[in-house]
Amino acid sequence: MMDADTMVLPRLGPAEVGVEDPWGEDRPRRGPTRGARRPPRWRVAAWLLPALLTAGLGGVGLGVPGLRAEELDTWRAATAPWRGLRSALAGDEITLAPYHLLIRGWAALFGAADPALRVPSLLAMTAAAALVGALAARMFTPGTGVLAGLLFAALPTSTRYAQEAQPHALAVFAAVLATWLLPPVLDRAGARRLAPYAGAVLLLGLCQPVALLLLAGHGWVVLAFRRAASARWLATVVLAALPVAALLWSGVRAGARFAPGVRVDPAALVTTPRDLFGVAAVGALLAGLALFSLPLRYAAAICTAWALVPALGLLLVARTVPVWSPAVLLFTVPAWAVLGAAALSRLRAGWAVAGLAAVALAGAPAQAAARAPDGHGQDPRRVAAIVEGLAQRGDGVLYADPTARTLLARYVPADRRPADVPTDPRPLACAGCPDGHRRLWVIRSGTGAVPPGDGPAERALRAGYRPAQVWRPTGFTVALFVGGRPASA
Repeated sequence: MMDADTMVLPRLGPAEVGVEDPWGEDRPRRGPTRGARRPPRWRVAAWLLPALLTAGLGGVGLGVPGLRAEELDTWRAATAPWRGLRSALAGDEITLAPYHLLIRGWAALFGAADPALRVPSLLAMTAAAALVGALAARMFTPGTGVLAGLLFAALPTSTRYAQEAQPHALAVFAAVLATWLLPPVLDRAGARRLAPYAGAVLLLGLCQPVALLLLAGHGWVVLAFRRAASARWLATVVLAALPVAALLWSGVRAGARFAPGVRVDPAALVTTPRDLFGVAAVGALLAGLALFSLPLRYAAAICTAWALVPALGLLLVARTVPVWSPAVLLFTVPAWAVLGAAALSRLRAGWAVAGLAAVALAGAPAQAAARAPDGHGQDPRRVAAIVEGLAQRGDGVLYADPTARTLLARYVPADRRPADVPTDPRPLACAGCPDGHRRLWVIRSGTGAVPPGDGPAERALRAGYRPAQVWRPTGFTVALFVGGRPASA
């Protein structure tokens, strides 16, 4: 109907414009979902199979690689007398103090052998793998959970850091646990749900303060999907982070050092996929699969924010402060595994299994290399074998860094060690002097020149000794000096 002032048009269709979802996630389902038809045993398999695989892979060769420099610090903290524990921790990174205290208690119960020191990391990574599978099963389907957990377990870095006496595995577990607890908190932010989430955040910060960048990803999810719960969420994370902030502040006042890193540059970025996933090709494959986890539905958005937002935050900070380290971002790896599994689960079962097998095969060489005697980047047992096998009575040793001193204390019996030159009562002199050491060992981390420095001991060494032989085990330099004529620089 129409007159001079008014025209009424019929409604031709719905007012809202629909956008087709290429994955079909917006279409109504006519029956029970595939995940709903799964029997309960599939939900059990989603966490049990990844846990068994991670425990098996992590347990193989657990004690074969020697303790690298950072692990030697852990051993020193675990075995130092209680009276000297404070001084032992004073030179360490303040961020490692909670972990070292934990390992101190563990060693009191189970000993300080190399495998024993690594068992807490193995248990933490096994629990993390189980949670990854359970998280993906809850977000998507039980089948996706099985794929996600097995993908995570098959990554070389998962088993590599499950075999290291460092807090990285515990930080991964805490990150997965916090993300597991996030959706219930946002659905109903009661005290009974906020308290466990706060505990997971506190654990994450105590294990690795930089990993609290995960909260930036969680915050993005809160603002994007559950803005009404933002105030309670923010109050919870602030309270949980206060003890971590207090620890860091006390360390700053005491002059303690923090985790070393580098300023970000193209070279550091190029090596990140290899360091984060064990093999660069595996990282590229997971990143490609993650792209197919879009569009950003709520479940996928949580993992996307978990994978990307902390890395972007660390990238921005590292442009001015030298904190960039791929190992710090290890807590984001489970998110990449879940996103990759979400993409694989959309394929036929055969193709999904083929994708999982491709990841496992690509990482197999790195898995084998990590279980070599120098699989952690250094071969301290080779250094100990050289010194113990060739040392003679009356030899002295000059340590170029604290790691070398701890290495001999760990792997060479006290009655077979050369005398410590700085603390030995006899002066450092030429071999012809009756009070001097006839032979001197110089041990240092890395592959630099020896003698390493220009202190009094090094100058005396150059003045009265000559190099007889130099060994370069992986990650170390060992040199034997004998008296007779001045050493060449």
